[in-house]
Amino acid sequence: MNDTRPLIARLNWYWLFQLAGWGFLPLMSFTLGAWRVPGLMWVMAWGAVSGVLITDLWHRLLKLRMRNGQHTSWKRVGVAVLVLGTIHTCVQYVGYLVFQSDVVARGFAWVPGALLSWWAIYLVWNIFYMAVISLRRANRAESEALRLEVAAKDAELRALQAQVNPHFFFNSMNSVRALIYEEPDAAAQMIDQLASVMRYALQSGHYETVPLAAEMEAVQAYLAIEKIRFEERMRVSVDIGIGLDQVRIPPMALQTLVENAVKYGVEASPTGSEIRIRAQRMDNGAVHIEIANLGAIIPFANSTKVGLVNTRKRLLLALGDNAQLDLSENSGWVRATMTLPEAA
Repeated sequence: MNDTRPLIARLNWYWLFQLAGWGFLPLMSFTLGAWRVPGLMWVMAWGAVSGVLITDLWHRLLKLRMRNGQHTSWKRVGVAVLVLGTIHTCVQYVGYLVFQSDVVARGFAWVPGALLSWWAIYLVWNIFYMAVISLRRANRAESEALRLEVAAKDAELRALQAQVNPHFFFNSMNSVRALIYEEPDAAAQMIDQLASVMRYALQSGHYETVPLAAEMEAVQAYLAIEKIRFEERMRVSVDIGIGLDQVRIPPMALQTLVENAVKYGVEASPTGSEIRIRAQRMDNGAVHIEIANLGAIIPFANSTKVGLVNTRKRLLLALGDNAQLDLSENSGWVRATMTLPEAA
């Protein structure tokens, strides 16, 4: 299976830094004229290869400890720096014996300086290594937190959708029951429309958002159900602006608001009500979707509040903080207005 990650993610950065860091030692010695001293370049190369092997063994030991859930304290790292630096000094001594024995014959005055140098080098190596490990752990923790946040958001959204659909179908079945004995043909037609809405609800429930056009089809099917029930008492006008068919909204969000307009506008009035559905793009790029009905806001309409709170939460979860839902009353009209961000 081909690795589709970017090249920068496929690179083994550990070995790139290992080879670059330890390779700097003989390169620096060469630029300082070490090539003029017989055997010294070989000693430097010996030290670089030894450093790669020693630090890689220490790296593997650290990984094994982390895999077993063991913490490596800075005190332990300090002891390791002393041990590793001492080991490397001994290994470097062997390199001098092999490639430049005349230096060894001069005595051991070089040992304290060599120990300090290798201790410093291994201290720097461990500091960088621990810093990288800490950074990777922080990135993993952040990624895991984001993953859990997305999972929680998705679970909450699904729960809210699960609350919407039974509420709608319960009301629709009540409408069917009201007609089934008095007007069987109208009840049968209502069941056909209800089946269409049910199909849409089941399919759209797998998505956070759906196109406005798809949502409007479900709304039209719902209104057809209620039109059979209320006949001339319910009057509907729809005005969807050009180019807004693909605007994304949470599934069943618009239907919930239309259902409230029917319940508290048409059903609550002896003379019925007009329901207006309008969508338009504003000058700032945002989209306003308004559902209006003749009537007044009922202060203690708990089901209305539940539906509005539910829809607000779903807008927030699906589209972000810029998505809003407002309920207002003006000149005998109750208006529920969804404001969707430009990206919608």
